[in-house]
Amino acid sequence: MKELNIIILAAGLGKRMNSSLPKVLHSLAGKPLLSHALDTANALLPHKICVVYGHGNDAVREAIGKNELIWVKQEPQLGTGHALMQTLPHLDKKGLTLVLYGDVPLISLETLQKLISASSKENLALLTVRLDDPTGYGRIVRDTEANNIIAIVEDKDTNIDQQKIKEINTGIMVIPNANLHEWLPKLENKNSQKEYYLTDIVAIAAKAGKKIEAAHPSNNWEVLGVNSKVQLAALERTYQKNYAEKLLEQGVTLIDASRIDVRGKLNCGKDVEIDINCIFEGEVILGDRVKIGAHCILKNVKIKAATIIFPFSLIEDADIGKNCRVGPFSRIRPGTSLADKIHVGNFVEIKNSSINSGSKINHLSYIGDATVGKKVNVGAGTITCNYDGVNKFQTVIEDNVFIGSDTQLIAPVKITNGSTIGAGSTITMNTPPEELSLSRSKQRSIPGWKRPTKK
Repeated sequence: MKELNIIILAAGLGKRMNSSLPKVLHSLAGKPLLSHALDTANALLPHKICVVYGHGNDAVREAIGKNELIWVKQEPQLGTGHALMQTLPHLDKKGLTLVLYGDVPLISLETLQKLISASSKENLALLTVRLDDPTGYGRIVRDTEANNIIAIVEDKDTNIDQQKIKEINTGIMVIPNANLHEWLPKLENKNSQKEYYLTDIVAIAAKAGKKIEAAHPSNNWEVLGVNSKVQLAALERTYQKNYAEKLLEQGVTLIDASRIDVRGKLNCGKDVEIDINCIFEGEVILGDRVKIGAHCILKNVKIKAATIIFPFSLIEDADIGKNCRVGPFSRIRPGTSLADKIHVGNFVEIKNSSINSGSKINHLSYIGDATVGKKVNVGAGTITCNYDGVNKFQTVIEDNVFIGSDTQLIAPVKITNGSTIGAGSTITMNTPPEELSLSRSKQRSIPGWKRPTKK
């Protein structure tokens, strides 16, 4: 929107968090609280976004790293009205300004669009909710005749009658820029906190004859803020519960919808099944009929149709093909690509390697910096020795290779098409095709040897 400016207030210390980390950098669903607010703000396509920061100073800017943002420092912090005063040099006198908060992460795009629609170039609009227990929140005061909003009174400044009001201020509002430049300099700090309240512009607007519109969120939890670790934990559960419900509505089977954590984006095909205590980070794409076993962690992973990930597997920055079997207790590290019909078994680790179709690595093996061909069988305890202490080297295993158990492949080395490697071998040279290669010392027995006894 060409005439929409967004200001995100993110200068608070957050004393109740009991942490040296700025409050807006605490994580919800895998990313900072402020990042949630920014993502929603950017979805509105505004003319500009100003972030008011204070406590944490440059730590907040460095963590967010958004070059297109306008960063405005508030020092000292003298209230929300004072925070907006610092942004005036960056705001034109035309258009609208939407005020958001860096510690209110779950406000939805639909709710903000509703609020913006309720505003105009002449009148401001507030986002309000009704609570059974409004304690701690500023009250929306309306006149008794036309029921128009005439003021917002902060909780600490309410009288006995105002304390009974159930409609509360969320702090989120849309203000015409022309009025913002006019009203902010009129704010005073004659209150218990000795701060400049942004909410006082509502009374100023009412006295000026401006109509004050109200919009309401679809869900009250959208406007919940974070002031403590207890509130952060509660909001995390709210986020995960809502994400789980969306997955269920899409047809995903969740064995227990209360035991799944999505810390990014999870895209699922048809008939996907997810067991308990799985964590999905970054962007994860699960194809049709994929099954994820219990206690798995997937980060930036693409998994194609009908693949099964067995319990306790960790997969990161990898692509996995169709009809694969991975785990249990497998670790697939960044840069790995599994083609179709691959078996990766228990306690197998694969890093920066491509495994072609029909190959099996079933037990207790490490494959790193390798290219593995089709229909290869890797025996238990096999490792690619890819690191000399300084440099990494590649192992190439061509099609139809059989590698016996407890084998070390010393990179750089090529195991040629059809080779068989005898168990217990250390292979340092390229092998000839279709032949058995092995390296073992001659077995011998020592007459008269006795096992040591404990002294």
